[in-house]
Amino acid sequence: MSDPFALDGASVLVTGGTRGLGAAISLRLARAGATVVANYARNDEAAQALVAQAKAQGLALEVLRADLTLAKGLALVSERMNQAGSDTVSIVHCAATGVHRPFEQLTAKHLDWTMALNARAFFELVQALLPKLGDGSAVVAMSSAGAVRAVPAYTAVGASKGALEAMARHLAAELAPRGIRVNVLSPGSVETHAWDTFPDREQRLAEALRRSPLGRLVSVDEVACAAQFLCSAASRGVVGHTLVVDGGARIVE
Repeated sequence: MSDPFALDGASVLVTGGTRGLGAAISLRLARAGATVVANYARNDEAAQALVAQAKAQGLALEVLRADLTLAKGLALVSERMNQAGSDTVSIVHCAATGVHRPFEQLTAKHLDWTMALNARAFFELVQALLPKLGDGSAVVAMSSAGAVRAVPAYTAVGASKGALEAMARHLAAELAPRGIRVNVLSPGSVETHAWDTFPDREQRLAEALRRSPLGRLVSVDEVACAAQFLCSAASRGVVGHTLVVDGGARIVE
């Protein structure tokens, strides 16, 4: 009996796929047998480090520098994925940005910039790659607790993640008849470089530990394993779902 969690023969685009959670997901999917294209926007050093790690493990993983908020970046990614040899192309949208400031310090420019990558790029990417998506394809949108809960200095990012989740649900209903599964992955607190954008980083991490029934933060590999599940045939009955991987933090006060 074949392994339902295996990704042999699949081609997967992981946006924001060269650092933090994105890098962990890229490696996990490649280890499961997928051919992975890890997209990134700026950090060449991190991208090359990921390539070296994948090469050492004999994984089918390449990196592609392209800014998804720009038409030329979207075109570059679309061209590469249209060349994929597999009939089953999947997308994991990890790319994200944002401004962490109190509401009164935010501007419309901050909001537009955040929405451009976190929500609009997801919309444009799925639309551009729709001809390559078909029966067995998976689309996974990376969200966060701020999509449904009020988090200090998180208005712009939280609004973008809420929009992302709503969009994913609508896409799930529309694309399911084609055999395309769209779901949301919402990690809890994971200690990555993303925390460095918060001015009160240590306080937030301490509070996350206090709230966790596990007594620890979830690991990047635990989140990556959930991404593998959502990309694999094991999740073929899961459509329009938000999978929370937070060690139970959101079920307690």
